[in-house]
Amino acid sequence: MNKGSNGRDLAETLRREFERYAPGERLPASRTLVERHGVGPVTLSRAMARLVAEGLVVTRPGAGSFRAGEPVRRPVRDTSWQEVALDAVPEAGGVPRGPDDSGFLATLAPAPAGVVPLNGGYPHASLRPDRELAAAAARAARRPGVWGSPPLEGVAELRDWFAREIDGTSLDASHVLVTAGGQSALSTALRALARPGAPVLVESPTYPGLLAIARSLGMRPVPVPVDRDGVRVELLVEAFAATGARVLVCQPLFHNPTGAVLAPERRAGVLRAAREAGAFVVEDDYARRLAHTDAPPLPPPLIADDRHGTVVHVHSLTKASSPGLRVGALAARGPVLRRLRAVQVVESLFVPRVLQETALELVGSPAWGRHLRALAEGLTRRRTAVAAALLERAPAVEQEFRPGGYQVWARLPDGTDEDAVAEAAQRTGVKAASGRPFFPGEPPAPYLRLAYAGTSGPEEAAEGAVRLAAALDTARGPA
Repeated sequence: MNKGSNGRDLAETLRREFERYAPGERLPASRTLVERHGVGPVTLSRAMARLVAEGLVVTRPGAGSFRAGEPVRRPVRDTSWQEVALDAVPEAGGVPRGPDDSGFLATLAPAPAGVVPLNGGYPHASLRPDRELAAAAARAARRPGVWGSPPLEGVAELRDWFAREIDGTSLDASHVLVTAGGQSALSTALRALARPGAPVLVESPTYPGLLAIARSLGMRPVPVPVDRDGVRVELLVEAFAATGARVLVCQPLFHNPTGAVLAPERRAGVLRAAREAGAFVVEDDYARRLAHTDAPPLPPPLIADDRHGTVVHVHSLTKASSPGLRVGALAARGPVLRRLRAVQVVESLFVPRVLQETALELVGSPAWGRHLRALAEGLTRRRTAVAAALLERAPAVEQEFRPGGYQVWARLPDGTDEDAVAEAAQRTGVKAASGRPFFPGEPPAPYLRLAYAGTSGPEEAAEGAVRLAAALDTARGPA
């Protein structure tokens, strides 16, 4: 919800919320409450002060806020030593230690009730095959040995299915490793292919989750600009030469966030540049099942053109099905596959067999094809609604999108403070992702990513765009 235009309104909302907590139980952090209710810190402070005065809430400096009552007494622990220990080891190659998930979490945080979610990439419940998944899981649970250990590489039938889906003419099950979704696959690939402190070439802009992985592993993301035809090959060649990088991560199909599709004339150039640099290309093919109804025939994945084992291909079922079905695959040729398997085994052993068997049951049923058609229709209608509403209400915003994926990449007028717009948008009742976290370096312009897959339908998607237009006016202020 987006109440809280003043402290009194918000206090009433928080009173109802906090009454669900037991006496002495810790309440959500201030930052969480600010994000949940779409208010500013000052408004929250006033509301909390009112609840403290009423005796509903007690605050403890350095510990947080608690529901009033007899607290559970716990021994005090001094953990201040951790501040030293967590940062005592020198940085590797100028890369700060520890993951920075702030930009990534902004695309994952659920919108509060009443706020239109234009920030996340997971499909709304109406776009998910929940009933079909439940039926598939029930059938899978009855399979013999389903609760035992699977092969480390993955269930053979599922690996064979992934091989056919990726490139049935040149791949088979022996080239495939089953992973716990796409994010896990990207992490495994980077850990296998690069070392801490090493440069990793990434598209600019790119998916914040990739940047979070690279930085958490102590690697240095190096931007290579993307235009309407995908990654710019001439700049890619320069980046390989200047950095000595041995890895490029790219999304050739419906790039996140711009929606770009790698042009046919650039495909060979990307592979040639990597080959000449002795480097791998990690191909994140996240959106192949997110094509819209008006999409032309899709190009094959880059790995289909690869004749030298250059490409490590990332594939996932999660985006097209459910965040709960974290099943994906890595496909590669040559010794690198053994390295990938070793990394995955050390980190997580294997993907639970019951999940793999559930995925097999789902993709092997007639319901899978029906679901993909419904998903394409639903995404198309939402995209059309967002684009039309934004064009009508905020014509100064330049839109970039393609008939695939789940987002509109919106370039704001020069001089716009995108963070201020995102904050104003939440107060207006819509949650959008600031473009800044999508850039590994300095952003060339202000952007927002408007991800419509999580909306309940085209009506809510359009309403989100309308509210965003109002937020733009608010953030710009009087002329």
